[in-house]
Amino acid sequence: MRHFDLSPLYRSTIGFDRLFNMIDEAAGHETVPAYPPYNIERTGENSYRISVAVAGFSEAELSIETKEHGLTIRGSKEVRKEGDPASKEVLYQGIAARAFERRFQLAEHVQVTGASLENGLLHVDLVREIPEAAKPRQIPIGKSASAPKVVETQKAA
Repeated sequence: MRHFDLSPLYRSTIGFDRLFNMIDEAAGHETVPAYPPYNIERTGENSYRISVAVAGFSEAELSIETKEHGLTIRGSKEVRKEGDPASKEVLYQGIAARAFERRFQLAEHVQVTGASLENGLLHVDLVREIPEAAKPRQIPIGKSASAPKVVETQKAA
């Protein structure tokens, strides 16, 4: 993949730096973590659901945090010591029980409304609530009530 230098655009635009940072990250050669797998669903016109496969994690081992336009989901398993009587000898470990952190960028006016853990899936519900002032509105076209009035009509000397 080619690398595009966006630095000239930083000098001539204002307010788009966040967009250019996201493009830089997307075009980067960093590998995107594949664990844990997730789905993003549209559940309504302005509602969404993120479902993350977190089999083996309890509610106490998961955390969800929103900050500015970002959503972070973290999971951390408690490490058991060998001398612990509750620890078991694992002959084969196919179920991943490692810590993870998933980050999602949220669009403007998208808020987290709730989260639930069921059958090994963490469901995070989101809704886009556009404020009334930002919604488009129709302006009726009609005759103006009063035409502009001429105050003085004198020739310039």
